[in-house]
Amino acid sequence: MCYDDNARPPEPPKKNGKARGEDIALTAEDGNRFAAYIAHPEHPSGPQALILPDIRGLHQFYKELALRFAEVGITALAIDYFGRTAGISSRAEPFEFMPHVQKLRLSTLIQDIRAALTYLRTNTGADQPVFMVGFCLGGTLSYMTGTHDLGLTGVIGFYAGISRDFGSGKKLLDVAEQIRYPSLGLFGGADQGIPVNAVHTLDEKLSKAGFEHEVVIYPGAPHGFFDRRSADFAEASADAWRRVLGFIQAHSSAAH
Repeated sequence: MCYDDNARPPEPPKKNGKARGEDIALTAEDGNRFAAYIAHPEHPSGPQALILPDIRGLHQFYKELALRFAEVGITALAIDYFGRTAGISSRAEPFEFMPHVQKLRLSTLIQDIRAALTYLRTNTGADQPVFMVGFCLGGTLSYMTGTHDLGLTGVIGFYAGISRDFGSGKKLLDVAEQIRYPSLGLFGGADQGIPVNAVHTLDEKLSKAGFEHEVVIYPGAPHGFFDRRSADFAEASADAWRRVLGFIQAHSSAAH
């Protein structure tokens, strides 16, 4: 598990207004209804972030993360994964997520992501840059969305798992060379579930894809280091925020 109910995202480096958030439900093309949370900035700067949570789905950490993005001017939408198997009830602990995780399939996840992108483009701006921002399972999914024609501006993955295939039979390293958008990857050097040599292999495969990318490994940082409680890794968290916001700003400017 990436984050428990007590985890909170670190504060971004500089805020430029308040944020307003609300729980919503979205509907995919196949009729699946799933939970989501939208955060609106007081002073929108243009870019939009679609947040893909960790293995537990949409819980409080990601709602607060959406608000932190909105406080720096970025409209943020966080989605849940388990509408098809668990409905739209709360993902607070002690939600038994693993039986639902095992039923996830890339094809239906992409349907949900398309519905979320449609919501963003319909309600907050059809021509604005959109970035995927994923964590753990969502980090892998963020990269994998980069192999689909979704009209993204960039993909960002925190601690993207290398071995997950979402029932597709192809893992991240199998498809990395097909990613068609700029990407940013953030990893902990002491993450026991993601070997550093696998991260280096991902970096090499992204180079072959031909799109701008950056892979950052924070020495000594564990899985889930991006957490306000992790005082020992506050510097890594602050640097991760700077890199994420810098990536979004740079590619948003390039998109216009």
